[in-house]
Parts: sequence; C-alpha cells; structure tokens
Amino acid sequence: MTTATQTARQAGGKSKTKNVVGVRHEVDAKELAAMGLRDRWYPIYPSRFVGTGDMVKVKRLGVDWLLFRDATGRIRMLEDRCPHRSAPLSVGQHLGDRVACKYHGVQVDGNGTVISVPGMPGCALEGRAVTASLPVAEAADTIFAFMPLTAESEVTEFKLPDRLANPEVSWFPNFAEWKGPWRFYMDNVLDPMHGAFLHRDSHSMFGGDTSARFRIRETDRGFFFEKTDQRGVNFDWVEYCREAMDYVDLEIPYAPSAGPGGSFGIVGMATPIDADNSAIFHWRTRTVSDWERDVWRFMYKTTLEEKHWEVLEQDREVLEALAADADKDEHLYQHDLGVARIRRVYEADAQRQAAMLTGESV
Repeated sequence: MTTATQTARQAGGKSKTKNVVGVRHEVDAKELAAMGLRDRWYPIYPSRFVGTGDMVKVKRLGVDWLLFRDATGRIRMLEDRCPHRSAPLSVGQHLGDRVACKYHGVQVDGNGTVISVPGMPGCALEGRAVTASLPVAEAADTIFAFMPLTAESEVTEFKLPDRLANPEVSWFPNFAEWKGPWRFYMDNVLDPMHGAFLHRDSHSMFGGDTSARFRIRETDRGFFFEKTDQRGVNFDWVEYCREAMDYVDLEIPYAPSAGPGGSFGIVGMATPIDADNSAIFHWRTRTVSDWERDVWRFMYKTTLEEKHWEVLEQDREVLEALAADADKDEHLYQHDLGVARIRRVYEADAQRQAAMLTGESV
C-alpha cells in the first residue's frame, strides 16, 4: 500500500495528526462514522463491470478511485488523482501495466509508482510511489479492497464469509447503489421484525407472527439477533459478523415450490460511497449439489430473481425516504436491541480510529 498522504502536520505544539489515506484534511470520529470505518475489507464493485482495457472510476468512503486491469488481467485500485497536478487518472489512457494522465502524460503503474514523466524524463518524481494503491482481491464475482486508516495500517488477511467460501453453496451476486447512509442499511438488516410488515406480501416472508421477543446471543465472530419464540418461519434471525470484513448472514425459509435446497441464505454488506449514498451487495445462496444445484440455478434466473429484486426495492424505497437524521430522535423498544447494539459497536470503532489519528487513547 502506498500513499501520497504519508506526512502529518505539526500544529500549535500538538502531537502529529495522521492523515486518512485518500483524505487531505483532519478527520474526526463523526466523519469516520459517516464516510465509513477503515482498516477492513470492503466489497467495491462487481468484477464483470471492469473489463480488459477499462478505466472505471468509483467513489468509495468519500474518495475517488480508479479500477483497471493490468496486462495480466489483475485488478488494480489507485486513488483517481495524478501525483503531478491531481488530474483524474480515470480520464487518461490505459497502457497495459500502467495508466497515463491525460493532462501531462505522467505514467503511474498499478502499485502507485510513477514510471515516466514524459515532459521531464529523469525528474525526481520518477520512481516514487506517491499515488495511493490499495490491496485488492477478487472473489465471489466481486472486487474487494482493504481500506486503510493510515499509510501505516497493517493489511489484514482477506477472508470470504463462510457461505461464499463453501463449495457446497451455490450463490448469485446482487449489486445496487442506494441513496442513503450506509448505517441505515445496517440498521435495517439488524431489524428482523420489519420482514413481517414491510415484506408481508413477498414470496418468502408472508408467514409467522407479527409480534415477537428477541435476544442477543454472542458468537466468536459477532452476535446473533434472533426471535426467541419463532424460528424457520420468516426473517427470524440474523448474525452480524466481524471478520476480514463486516457482513450479515441470515436465512429465510423457502416454500417447496421454490425447488430443492431448503431455506435460502443471504450474505449482505454495505460499502459507503459517501456520507449520503451506499453500495449494497448481497449474495443469495442455497446449499445444493448435482442436479439440485442445476434446478436451483435455473429457477432462480427464471422466476426467483425478479421476486428478490421486489423485496430489495421495498427496503430501498423505505430507506431512501428516511430523513438524513432519522436515527437521531427515536423511541426504540425491545425489537431494536440489534439496532442499538450495532450503533454502539460502530460509534466505539469511530472513536477508537479517530484517537489513533491523533495519538490519543480512548
């Protein structure tokens, strides 16, 4: 990982404040919570959207990034900012193992190193790694990247959620961009009770009671939030997992008419685009093999996928309609234990990471 923001400023006798990778101003806990917490892996973009020779600009965690494949097909992710005069590299030229800025022709490779400065060959800029380059991985038809807090951050090992890494599980990816803060998505999936109301007319969440009691059950990777009086009928439980990346894992029962494989699983993640928009990733899964896998995949593409999109649209419409401060003046009750818990987790993370930037302790 390389970055042009490795220096920290000294001001007013205070200790040095480290810069967040890709950000050129001081960042506090409030901004970290809004733009996205760092030092973890995030899904960035579907792999199929970045072809050979493509230069794709994406905004993630409030920073503009460039995705491209080098001459070997390996995906690369650079800050979309030429180290010379900060012009966007994404409007430049793809040169195989590097990209050339359109403004003055400066060439930067996939590691963020300046390879050539055509206007002044041999100048001091050549050979320097001065453009932020992120560790990336491709898996489950998706490009993932490690989003570091600072240039000194240690990259954690990439690990897929269990369902996606299990060869016995067949999955279909789903990607959408929603207008709304990423935290609203997390609140939504840590709230199983909404399934019995918002999705009551859906193909999979029409059954079960409209009242329930819940509990939190700790796990070695996070916690379950689950109904105590109903299981296997509706959206009855969700597990929040903290591994290489944060994600939710849940199951919703399928009627026999949906084919073999029993309940279908969902792995869900949200990546902040900025404070007000989110990239939403889901993988719909079933544990099936042989001919049952073929039946499931056929039925999904021909009948079930459209129904799943309808459910997602119900979520999107509600979350996009929420006021920006919808989580600031609420009257929560027992169903909202999961929501309250996840908010405390992320608030503590934001405070801790902000303290790391200033060298203070929390």
